[in-house]
Amino acid sequence: MSYGIDIADHYRRAASFVDRVLKGAKPADLPIEQPTKFELVINMKTAKAVGITIPQTLLMRADQVIE
Repeated sequence: MSYGIDIADHYRRAASFVDRVLKGAKPADLPIEQPTKFELVINMKTAKAVGITIPQTLLMRADQVIE
């Protein structure tokens, strides 16, 4: 199971910072931003291999379930 930032969203947000710097903004003046989008991924094959039962409610909340 993994819970972390959505990498694709992170790259899109980084592009806006690059755009601002290329337009003349000073990097030191840009605000620090925290991730806003997170993703939950569950690997069922591994869970079954180690004997872990994942509740159905957690599986429904997952962004991606690897069979």
